Amino acid sequence: MMRLFAMLPACLTLALLLAGCAESGPPRYQGYAEAETLFIGPEEAGRVIALKVDEGDVVTAGQALFEVDPALQQADVDAATASLAQARSQLEDLRAAAQRPEEIAVLEASQRRAQAAFDLSRIELDRQKDLYAKAVGSKAALDTAQATFNQNQAALDEVDRQIEVGRMGSRDMQIAAAERAVDTAQANLVTARTRLDRRTLKAPAAGSVETVYFRPGELAPVGRPVLSLLPPERIRMRFFVPEPDLARFRLGARVIIHCDGCEGSVPATVSYIATESEYTPPVIYSLDERSKLVFLLEAKPDDPLKLRPGQPITVELAP
Repeated sequence: MMRLFAMLPACLTLALLLAGCAESGPPRYQGYAEAETLFIGPEEAGRVIALKVDEGDVVTAGQALFEVDPALQQADVDAATASLAQARSQLEDLRAAAQRPEEIAVLEASQRRAQAAFDLSRIELDRQKDLYAKAVGSKAALDTAQATFNQNQAALDEVDRQIEVGRMGSRDMQIAAAERAVDTAQANLVTARTRLDRRTLKAPAAGSVETVYFRPGELAPVGRPVLSLLPPERIRMRFFVPEPDLARFRLGARVIIHCDGCEGSVPATVSYIATESEYTPPVIYSLDERSKLVFLLEAKPDDPLKLRPGQPITVELAP
């Protein structure tokens, strides 16, 4: 071997030495960039009436993306608002006196009339008793005066009870039931307003609009996205490590990402290590066959904006 190197030209010998040095560098592993895209769609079917973004637009968290026809949800809000107002009115009526002051005044007038009739019948009853005791009056007249007195007394008692009830508030159980009705109406209104608000879909995170599936005028069914959104933090690196090198990696390890067209390298952190190999040869393991086993690893880049989904990458452990 030494004789062979001696026979080679000096420049070729230097080239071979440099090639050997290059091969002795840190091992590199192949992989690709992948993204977990967010699919944004309505919770209830509806017609898209406004699209506020387009493919390629960069949006911020909370920015409006599109709007679905809210006519039915607005009607539910109006109905819930009316139901709440009715429940509150009924509760106020129960908490107040059962009858209005005008009705109480009518009952008081009836009370005065009944009192006058009662006083007159009492005087007549006393007179008939005195006449009957002197054997001047008849028993029939006394009985009639007694019946009239009893009747007027009962009428007066009835009016007194009506006034008493009219001035009383409702029972506690009725008020409690009315309060629960108000709570239910309030909850229904909150639900209706939430459904209405969700007819305008907003970005759950900052990112770029990747694909628009439905345009204004088209009907978006339940479970179908109107557009897809890619937040930068959801871009991850997937690469494969041979079984003999797997011990070099651990969760949280720092790696360096290289890719075509990238401005310099991209640091990343290992976030996932597969527990099973990606490829198992159909023969008994041997020292030669173990090298065919590769394990999937994932890493989160420090600057995901430098990479695009599907882009090939090369990964090496950070020094």
